[in-house]
Amino acid sequence: MKSELIVDVQPTEIAIAFTEDDRLQEFSRERRDEDNYAVGNIYYGRVKKVMPALNAAFVDVGYEKEAFLHYPDLGDSFLTMRNYLTQVVSNRKRTPLIEQTERQKELAKDGQIGDYLQVGDMLLVQVTKEPINTKGPRVTAEISIAGRNMVLIPFADKVMVSQKIRRESERKRLTQLIRTILPAGYGVIIRTVAEGKRSAELDNELKILLQRWEDTVHVLQQPAPVSAPKKSKDADVRLVSEELGRTIGTIRDIFTPEFTSIQVNDYQVYNEVLQYVRLIAPESAKIVKFYDKEQPIFDHYDITRQMKTGLGRIVGFKNGGYLTMDKTEALFSIDVNSGSKKLFEDQEENAYQFNLLAADEIAHQLRLRDIGGIIIVDFIDMDTKEHQQQLYERMRELMKRDRARHNILPLSKFGLMQITRQRVRPAVEMNVMEVCPTCQGKGKVQPTLLFTDTVENEIEHFTSHYGKGLRVELHPYVYAYANRGLVNNLRLRWQWQYGVKVRENQSLGMLEMRFKDAKGNLLPHPTEQDSKE
Repeated sequence: MKSELIVDVQPTEIAIAFTEDDRLQEFSRERRDEDNYAVGNIYYGRVKKVMPALNAAFVDVGYEKEAFLHYPDLGDSFLTMRNYLTQVVSNRKRTPLIEQTERQKELAKDGQIGDYLQVGDMLLVQVTKEPINTKGPRVTAEISIAGRNMVLIPFADKVMVSQKIRRESERKRLTQLIRTILPAGYGVIIRTVAEGKRSAELDNELKILLQRWEDTVHVLQQPAPVSAPKKSKDADVRLVSEELGRTIGTIRDIFTPEFTSIQVNDYQVYNEVLQYVRLIAPESAKIVKFYDKEQPIFDHYDITRQMKTGLGRIVGFKNGGYLTMDKTEALFSIDVNSGSKKLFEDQEENAYQFNLLAADEIAHQLRLRDIGGIIIVDFIDMDTKEHQQQLYERMRELMKRDRARHNILPLSKFGLMQITRQRVRPAVEMNVMEVCPTCQGKGKVQPTLLFTDTVENEIEHFTSHYGKGLRVELHPYVYAYANRGLVNNLRLRWQWQYGVKVRENQSLGMLEMRFKDAKGNLLPHPTEQDSKE
């Protein structure tokens, strides 16, 4: 199976597409700003509210909505961690050693959060779920530093092995190996990909994770920056450790030796990815490639088309069937429809076959959109219990490749299938409907024959302001019209007269155009530039 990762770096965001055999399987976006409360980020926050009825607290971590901290998320070693942090912030000249920190009693499983936290307390927390809709991030006080082969947990004092490593001899080997190199006071969770790894490789990664924890403590000891980017007015609240970017995090979680290529269109991000792959799999460094073609990277790899066909409210699948997907505050609903086509004359067999096809697309959509929470699927009604059971087993089999934790229930008596899926970040949403850029939805546009005149006027306007060497991007249909023939070829004439290169871009609306400089940077309209000056 051909597995590829395509990374599209834009000024405001990084978009990551993961494909298998050229089919888009996962898609995510990451904002390129400081206000990014990603899973894994560690904050020094202040308790703002203690809610005994919820057995939880709300913590100010600098986001506009306070983070939610549930009592079980304090962790067994919370008292020891709090004692250690008190020593850290009280003595900025010397960093206390974890192995010398006195161990406190573990928290009771049925305790009350009010016995351990008060309003105004400062504590170290880590994001476990990004802000979603109107809710702030969810956090834990049990800090962990994730690597590719293992997860380091300060004060855990135990070594745990992934249940997916089934060979008892390998589990014992990894446990004994980690215990010989693990410093006192730390715990480790050994991940599935560590199976068969040599001691030198695991030892090297453990040193990197220990250094990341020490760097976090060092940042905590420093005075808070006066101009720290945050929405909190509390001077002490701040980010102390930022998780690896989503690009590196995605590679860390899904990379296998079977990867065929990783394409990146930004040189800085390309170098970061290359260095990381060299660290985790030196033999695979050659698959990391810098994409420098003029055609947008997502257009080149057919990602744009797959996103527009696969992320709308209506999603088609084989033989004319389609899914209708709707999101509410409480759940995500999926309705299965067979369309007008019949595969079999028998209604029961026809419903069963369409449901099997729909199950394949549903499993794909949950992974593609990263849909979490409660999902309700309304399959086409089937009377045969055997068919209902086979559909349930088919869905379970298809979902085995999903990395997110999930649970699937058999069809209810109403023909509904209930699925719960781990939600740690907002689901991917994309408005695939285009508003006419000329009429702005009013329904009246200028004659399309005159649009090329508009394009030429804009080219003249931009080149007179920015100079020659610009790139003009047009919708593929408009580009094809401008590129037809040889004698009256508009693209060639514009290139000769104005010194611009005309390219097609599938993400643009029909009557939309985009101007970029020679390096590919998006240019503002000259009138906007003049108003700023």
